Amino acid sequence: AMKLQSPQFQALFTPGLRSVAELFEKKNYELRIAGGAVRDLLSGMTPQDIDFATTATPAEMKEMFTSAGVRLINNKGEKHGTITARLHEQNFEITTLRIDVVTDGRHAEVEFTTDWEKDAERRDLTVNSMFLGLDGMLYDFFNGYEDLKNKKIRFVGKATERIQEDYLRILRYFRFYGRIAEKPGDHEPSTLQAIKENAKGLAGISGERIWVELKKILLGNHVNHLVRLMYELDIAQYIGLPLDGSLEEFDRVTKNIQNLCPKPMTVLTSLFKVKDDVTNLDLRLKISKEEKNLGLFLVKHRQELTKAMGPEPLRPYQDFIMDSREANTNSKICELLKYQGEEHLLREMQQWTVPSFPVSGHDLRKMGVSSGKEIGTALQQLRDEWKKSGYHMDKEELLSCLKKL
Repeated sequence: AMKLQSPQFQALFTPGLRSVAELFEKKNYELRIAGGAVRDLLSGMTPQDIDFATTATPAEMKEMFTSAGVRLINNKGEKHGTITARLHEQNFEITTLRIDVVTDGRHAEVEFTTDWEKDAERRDLTVNSMFLGLDGMLYDFFNGYEDLKNKKIRFVGKATERIQEDYLRILRYFRFYGRIAEKPGDHEPSTLQAIKENAKGLAGISGERIWVELKKILLGNHVNHLVRLMYELDIAQYIGLPLDGSLEEFDRVTKNIQNLCPKPMTVLTSLFKVKDDVTNLDLRLKISKEEKNLGLFLVKHRQELTKAMGPEPLRPYQDFIMDSREANTNSKICELLKYQGEEHLLREMQQWTVPSFPVSGHDLRKMGVSSGKEIGTALQQLRDEWKKSGYHMDKEELLSCLKKL
């Protein structure tokens, strides 16, 4: 059997975890690390957050922690069997092994069990279905470790059954494919068939849940391949994507943008042909206001707002920012540069600070311009001169310019 002793694994044993382990041991309840954290540890990564699984019921855990004087944090997880305990400034989420009894593709009724294999059976993908004892012992009922080493993404048991338990698993399949698989197109035909036959089930899943998964897919590997699959397998229409998404543009943009750390919306907008595509996405997925505005901005400006020929390629973008009266135009322009694949200009843009106009109404009064209306006109004229100079003219130069005007 496999025993893990990596530095990433050793590093988990904080004072908090040692105390938790001791409590469970005293009571003879089994406690293991579960799911994603096991996958990360076996891949040589430090997991972001760690889920624990146990044979103890929620009532037994409550009793054990309370009598040891441990603080419990009330997250509404208890009906799913999850207790959150806080020790040494650290939260521990511990869930009782369970069998999902009734599922309507969204909500599961829960029945507790002490059978580790039964709990692994209801998990989505083999790479996410493993447990790790605190001694480093791996418990792997569905060949998840082999699949992880071979970079294979498979559902636990029958794909159709797993998908019908929660249709969001279709998107989770894609997300982990982008995270783990070596190359595009390495799917089992039966899995793709099951996805296609159940695509319609995504219509019943909330937009918020879909958007969380979709954003991760957009920033992962093989995004071009995976989005094409969404169209081929008839998923696109159920998750707010346009029926006639422009896959050629998506292909072009995803090639350019890979290393530029784009926002998910920047990547996705390359699928869109018109403003309505953004609006429809928002209706289905309830994206944030900022995301929606970014999408609309890119659709509107991606064609006409481009670099200038000559020595100042950034000027059109800078002028746009200076003329804009909105706060976050700068970040939208940076996303536009990523979309356009302009890596060097993006770096320059990130270095550029918005210059402030050096002349005030007060300066003009000192020079004897008195009426508010005249001051307004003069300031506008000077602003135009200043813009023509590439924002280089200083106060003196501008004021001497005023005499000529």
